[in-house]
Amino acid sequence: MDLQKTYLVSALTNKCPRCREGDLFKSKSAYSLKGKSTEMYETCPVCHQPTEIEVGFYYGTGYVSYALSVALTVSTFVAWKVLIGMTFDIDDNRIFYWLGLNIVILLGVQPLMMRLARSLWLSWFVKYEPNWKEKPLKAPERINKDQFANW
Repeated sequence: MDLQKTYLVSALTNKCPRCREGDLFKSKSAYSLKGKSTEMYETCPVCHQPTEIEVGFYYGTGYVSYALSVALTVSTFVAWKVLIGMTFDIDDNRIFYWLGLNIVILLGVQPLMMRLARSLWLSWFVKYEPNWKEKPLKAPERINKDQFANW
């Protein structure tokens, strides 16, 4: 099995969930200063899988991003507790140092988490097709061309 085509690697590297080869985002960097870090291709450049399945499709990524933020917060808290240690005593203010550090970490990785949330969300609705070259993409049933990109 090709390591580059595993689910986890393709989701973490923001690859198309159908072919696991094409990029989902136009910018390679999540920290692009031109403001295009979350701009996605309309279709996969390789297999032409639409990236927006229906109008408002990516509203659900807020829940995914929230879950990722909670997981990161819990993991930093556990790491802080194990490495630094803290008690919930009135005189122990180390929890505020953790809180400040956690806020800085969350703000720093937010662009990465936004892209990861979109990649994960799309991968839950688009099935991987290892033989995508032999099996052409069927017309998506939920896309209404009259309402496409109608914000």
